[in-house]
Amino acid sequence: MNDLIKKLVEAFGPSGFEDGMRDLIRPEIEKHADSINVDNLGNLIALKKGDGSGLKVMIAAHMDEIGVMVSHVTAEGFCRFTNIGGVLPHNLNGSRVQFADGTVGIISSDRLTDRSKIHGLDKHFIDVGATSKEDCPVSVGDPAGFKREFLAQGKRLSAKSMDDRIGCVVAIEALKRLKNSPHDVYFAFTVQEEVGVRGALTAANHIDPAVGIALDVTLTGDMPESNPMAVSLGDGAAIKVKDSGMIAHVGLVNIMKQRAEEANIPYQLEVLVAGTTDARSMQVANGGAAAGCISIPCRYVHSQSETVDADDVEACVQLLVEILSKPIDL
Repeated sequence: MNDLIKKLVEAFGPSGFEDGMRDLIRPEIEKHADSINVDNLGNLIALKKGDGSGLKVMIAAHMDEIGVMVSHVTAEGFCRFTNIGGVLPHNLNGSRVQFADGTVGIISSDRLTDRSKIHGLDKHFIDVGATSKEDCPVSVGDPAGFKREFLAQGKRLSAKSMDDRIGCVVAIEALKRLKNSPHDVYFAFTVQEEVGVRGALTAANHIDPAVGIALDVTLTGDMPESNPMAVSLGDGAAIKVKDSGMIAHVGLVNIMKQRAEEANIPYQLEVLVAGTTDARSMQVANGGAAAGCISIPCRYVHSQSETVDADDVEACVQLLVEILSKPIDL
């Protein structure tokens, strides 16, 4: 699975600019789906038909990643920028970003007189090697994603966009392993999650599922002085109970727990104080859906070294296949 993870996490694809991600994912799923389409917003949707006795189920994993966009180029050729999604200023200084054409830039900030402080985004800039505005290779409006290679240290896997390329990997692997299902399952690889769960809402409005399951990362509470949270790296798939945007459907949570216990899949329960997922959009689209989320525990979220555990990833794949292979009695 690491080859697929590496391919996806190192790719360019900030919110609103996911075309390259679609091109990478589509060949992975084509022979395993009954049909594939791309909607007007750019969501890639693969249908795996069931035997007709089940429900319409939507699985959502977002293709996009956080990034930056050039807002101004100075006379000296430095690029001021704004954020695409939840970019954290304390993770920026010295980071590298890559533009769609391959241009690489280094982020720095204006001089700090008090090194105990951190500048806001407006005081940072990107150095792309230009010496003037005229010879700058990028322009206002150009997006960039962070540049950081995939790293595997045993079972610990780190990269700049596990959020949420690892969710895409879980969806791809589940689609490949799902041989028989009572349900018509729509695997939606969604766009623009990081800027307001927009793609999932568009897809859910079109699909109108009875059940919606998001695949996304979640925080952990297992680091020094981390916020208290009952999720740890290596302890299994995290079944979301609540986050700041959604209370998961109780019946669906119970089915997830039941399927995990039946198949001896390690799991933990997740209550996330801040943040939400594509499940929120699926829950409220059209007449509503029974929505929940299988979360991949992840350290250092929205940094360039987001870290997951390979065993947790495998547990998430197994749990999703177990859920989709059997009736979903709500």
